[in-house]
Amino acid sequence: MLLSRKIVPRTLAGIASRAYSADCNRNYDIVVVGGGIVGTASAREILLRHPALRIAIVEKEPKLAFHQSGHNSGVIHAGIYYKPGSLKAKLCVEGLHLSYKYLDEKSIPYKKVGKLIVATNPVEVERLNDLYQRSLANNVPDVQVVDQAKIKEIEPYCQGLKAIWSPHTGIVDWGLVTQYYGRDFKAAGGDVYINFKVAKFSEAPDNLDYPIVVRSEKGDEIRARHILTCGGLQSDKIAEMTGCSAVPKIVPFRGEYLLLNPDKCHMVRGNIYPVPDPRFPFLGVHFTPRMDGSVWLGPNAVLAFRREGYKWSDINVPELIDALRFPGFIKMASKFVGAGMMEIARSALIPLQVRELQKFIPDIHEYDVARGPAGVRAQALDNDGNLVDDFVFDHGTGESVLSKNILHCRNAPSPGATSSLSIAKMIADKIEHEFHIGK
Repeated sequence: MLLSRKIVPRTLAGIASRAYSADCNRNYDIVVVGGGIVGTASAREILLRHPALRIAIVEKEPKLAFHQSGHNSGVIHAGIYYKPGSLKAKLCVEGLHLSYKYLDEKSIPYKKVGKLIVATNPVEVERLNDLYQRSLANNVPDVQVVDQAKIKEIEPYCQGLKAIWSPHTGIVDWGLVTQYYGRDFKAAGGDVYINFKVAKFSEAPDNLDYPIVVRSEKGDEIRARHILTCGGLQSDKIAEMTGCSAVPKIVPFRGEYLLLNPDKCHMVRGNIYPVPDPRFPFLGVHFTPRMDGSVWLGPNAVLAFRREGYKWSDINVPELIDALRFPGFIKMASKFVGAGMMEIARSALIPLQVRELQKFIPDIHEYDVARGPAGVRAQALDNDGNLVDDFVFDHGTGESVLSKNILHCRNAPSPGATSSLSIAKMIADKIEHEFHIGK
């Protein structure tokens, strides 16, 4: 079926974000489930390409970018870490350029503060050299290796033997950027339904034009020809609603930050990152300046006791049991038991976290920091305990409408925010191909 019919343009007054209203037109060509940065950017891109389509975003929270997209470090990454030739590397570097262009066009505030990736011992120097070659292969703009003197020039309080300097790494409020994507989407004629938590997808036997019914937990319904899901922390559960496998499983890991005392914030000019240790799955603590002038220190990585658990006291017993009994998590935890226990200890004992920070800036002490915010990462794991580090798209099995007309984006790996506009282009291409749009 071709999705290229003409619709009557609507005024901006009629397209504000809203909770479900029974008197609005409930039939859509495409419904995007999930109002995070990837879902919103993708909906925007599809509608800008195909303005005659009726497209809606449904989001279970009271606003867009409520979880991962609004609880992250705020860094605009340059693409240094990723395997040359990989899709992640390509999308990140492309996303870097698209992001700065978009931020300038919309006059969204950002700061190009740069990033130092600092080696503090000879082993890390060797890894740093390999990382530099990787950054060159990825066409990271203006990246260079700097010595101790240059480190001190860029970050006077930082120590290290050698570093990679990435001058185009920046910071921005990605939650705010998502709101701008949403404004573009609505201005183009899209609808955004907030407080709409999807409970079920079903076939509509009485409506062949709009064969999918999307029902919320409150019993509200909208209908669609096609569905794209970008569910983030809930992506596997949403996929299972249409008969997809439970794997890759989303296991939530909380990253907790410390806040640097405002009197010491002058000691950090830009992003200061460690050299990644290939033995461990997560990057390690780093220094991240924020748009409001504060400096975040961290994060660690500990298992969250619920999908959206930002504190140790946030517990959902069924979700926790679901994570703990998953074979992939058991295998991962067994492999990294020592590192995992250390992460828990750093969460409980601030001095242990500060000790890691002092490798880079020795003049930061326990009394210079306080507990800060946290985010939760939707980490996709396979049955063998491997971190799924690539994009995963999925359909249900069989020939039903729910299988053929619903596309699940089950994993959009970091850096999803930096790459959001380039990911959106890729997803829009895939939607056009899968659903034969514009053909």
